[in-house]
Amino acid sequence: MGDIDEAIDRADREAFTREPPKSVQARIRFLIKHLKTAKAVAREIGVTADSVNRYRRGVRKHPPQEIVDRIDAAVRARWQPQVRRRRREQAATSTGITVETRARFGYTAPVGTTDDGRLRRLTIHLPPEYARHLFDARERGADDQRMRAIIAEGLQEIYFKDGGRRADQLEVEFTDIDYIDVSF
Repeated sequence: MGDIDEAIDRADREAFTREPPKSVQARIRFLIKHLKTAKAVAREIGVTADSVNRYRRGVRKHPPQEIVDRIDAAVRARWQPQVRRRRREQAATSTGITVETRARFGYTAPVGTTDDGRLRRLTIHLPPEYARHLFDARERGADDQRMRAIIAEGLQEIYFKDGGRRADQLEVEFTDIDYIDVSF
């Protein structure tokens, strides 16, 4: 999972209207309900089916932290899919997304201008069409590079080119991401 995927997942979690189950037993029950079998849950979290059944029955209540983290990630990935879908649909059709990042931006520009990349911190609101492109690419299984290119294009058009009012020949590269956060 790349930087952009993780940022979208964090934004998805902000949309939750209820908190996911807290106890290991409740989380395992939730996963069994969605994955149908203890064996499928075991494959998902990297333990045996017997261990899953022990967690489900409450015989074993305190798995190692690594397993707890995997269980938490598996539950959050499946928690409130309709709420997340509605929020993404709203962002893709009307509200857009806000990207906050600190990254290196390089340029391909006309002669006489600087093209040295430099670290910048930007918080830019991108229109719905960029959100739609980003979510569509993610659903098709695009890699992190492709999703970076979509965000770079949005930042280029909105921030660097100011919606077509300046620097019309500028091409922006979006590299060396220190951090990125997406909200919608």
